[in-house]
Order: sequence, then structure tokens, then C-alpha cells
Amino acid sequence: MMDQAQSTKPRFASVKPLAQAPAVCATPLDARHYGAARINVTTLARVATAAATWAKILEFHGDLASDDYVRYVDAFYRDNVRRFGKEWHYLDIVNVLFAAAKAVEPRLYLEVGVRRGRSACTVVRACPSVDIIAIDMWTPNYAGMDNPGPAFVEDELACHGHTGGVVFMNGNSHLLLPRLFAAKPELRFDLITVDGDHSEAGAYRDLADVVPHLAPGGVLVFDDICHPSHPYLLEVWRRVVMENKCLSAYEYTEQGYGVGFAVRKA
Repeated sequence: MMDQAQSTKPRFASVKPLAQAPAVCATPLDARHYGAARINVTTLARVATAAATWAKILEFHGDLASDDYVRYVDAFYRDNVRRFGKEWHYLDIVNVLFAAAKAVEPRLYLEVGVRRGRSACTVVRACPSVDIIAIDMWTPNYAGMDNPGPAFVEDELACHGHTGGVVFMNGNSHLLLPRLFAAKPELRFDLITVDGDHSEAGAYRDLADVVPHLAPGGVLVFDDICHPSHPYLLEVWRRVVMENKCLSAYEYTEQGYGVGFAVRKA
């Protein structure tokens, strides 16, 4: 396990913090009235479940189906689109991230929990130029599946058209996030995924660490809120939302492992 950031692409200094440029999430209108967000969570849910969104996702998702679980999910998507067409209502980390990245056009994306890069590649398909900070411990045989490491993920990103920079931070997020934010307190992310430590305390800590660094109008995504092996994650999500009044949140628990997402209003 390594605690220092590693990358074959630009390091922190070359990833422009949002504080140094106009926020892509902000509207040109006076944000004093309705806030900086260009999209609300209900609209994001509708865009994520739209037939056009699924059509775009299914153009590339098969290329990401490189393990048993993702092959199962890919078949699940295709079968339900075939059966129910535009009436199918389902949310998970993939269609939420794709819709969010299309809507927000993030300059800077933070991902806690990377594994084989499926989520990061989904963001890249929607916004190829995004700069990424990716944190993982790269635990071997994670959840019974191969976890090949940063070089594999970087190759996957390139295959899906990534033109931005990527910084891999290899190690424990509970050490690396505080270190990152202490070194770069001005960092603001347009899009953040938390899908790492699934313990109750660990998931809460990751969320609490990243919320202050979500840009106004940015989107936070939290996976697995109704996973049967982690039934407490829904309450972790709700606790974080209650503690951060700047967030407007949405949760989906009807099918699959569930997903929560929020927009920072101000």
C-alpha cells in the first residue's frame, strides 16, 4: 500500500482548482436568488432514466463488462430496455454519473473507490476533458473480483477517449483525503463519487471529508445505499444530508443496490 500520489499524467499542480476559474456549474444569472445549481436532483433523475440516456450508455457499457458482476449488470440493462423501453425507471451509479457529467460538464472529478474504472470511464464518456483524482487501496481480489490497479484503469480511460489529466492516490482514503485537502484547501470538485470504504464509520468519514469540497452546483454520488451486505449505508447517507443543509438529495432503493445523489445548492 502506498500513501503518496502517483501518476504518469499531471500531478496536483496541473489540475486547475475550481477556485481559480469560473465554476462550470454556476449560471450566468444572479445566484443570490435561486443559487448556483443549473440542475436539481429531480431533473437529474429524469435525465438519468431517459431512453436517450440509456441508448448512449448501452453504446459503450458492454466494453466495460470485464468481470462477472458488470457482465450481469450489462445484461440486466439490456433486458429491461428491451422489455420496457422508455417506461423503464431505474437508477444506479452508471446512469446517474453519466447524466450528471453531461449536465455539469465537470472540470474536476474526485472518485473514492475506483477498482476497474467503470465509474470513471462512464464520466469520461460524458465529459472526455475532465481532470480526475482517483483514490483506491487496490485491494487484491476485492469483493471476490480482480482489482488490477492504476495502470489498467488508465488504459481503460484512454480507450474511452479521456483527454484530461488523472492523478492516482494509492492508499487509505481516510489518510489521503485530509492530506489532499490540507495541501490544496481551495480544491472544489464539480462531481464526486464516494464508493470506497463500506463500513459505517468509514463511509460516513469519506462523505464528511468531501462535502466541503463539492463546488456550488456540483453533484455528489454515493453508491450501494441498499446493498444487503451494508444495510446501514442508507442511514449514513441520510445523516450526511441532514447535517449539510447545502445539499438537495435524492435516493433510489427500489431495485439493485441503490444509489444516493445530491446537488450542492450554494
